Amino acid sequence: MIEDILSDTEDRMRKAVAHAQAEFATVRTGRASPALVEKLTVDYYGSEVPLQQLAGFSVPEARLLVVQPYDKGAIGAIEKAIQNSDLGITPANDGQVIRLTFPPLTEERRKDLVKVVKNMAEEGRVAIRNLRRSARHDLEALEKDGDMSADELERAEKELDKLTHRYEGEINTALEHKEQELLEV
Repeated sequence: MIEDILSDTEDRMRKAVAHAQAEFATVRTGRASPALVEKLTVDYYGSEVPLQQLAGFSVPEARLLVVQPYDKGAIGAIEKAIQNSDLGITPANDGQVIRLTFPPLTEERRKDLVKVVKNMAEEGRVAIRNLRRSARHDLEALEKDGDMSADELERAEKELDKLTHRYEGEINTALEHKEQELLEV
């Protein structure tokens, strides 16, 4: 039972870290990246569809992202979705592809984005701590029911704390990497 709780918690913590890293990828760094737009939802013939299902992406230059729709009829809807997003980029449409040119970030905007990324990291750490709290509650319930001793509970809680620190460390490492990327001119 103890191993099941710990392995389930570790799996969920790993997913929380992956989610935080995916969130970091959506923050613009002055370089073009498909991660910035692939999750945008597009109103495609009356249904909301992620952009990555409607188009292919390429990055021919560091500040240029080319969106190549699989269906040329979707160009208008894709262009509208990009304009309505919070990217602050005006798409250029030539009838075949949509080009997104990313301007260089100002120093002030870089600092704002660092704050955004730090908030995302804190949300990830909070998610991990909530998972720890939930697992600790489950372990204490096992002890209360007499399924494990106080010593086993203490050992399991120490293992749980190790997991928590390890996954919080992974989020912190990803945060440092993203901060460096954002502040790089």
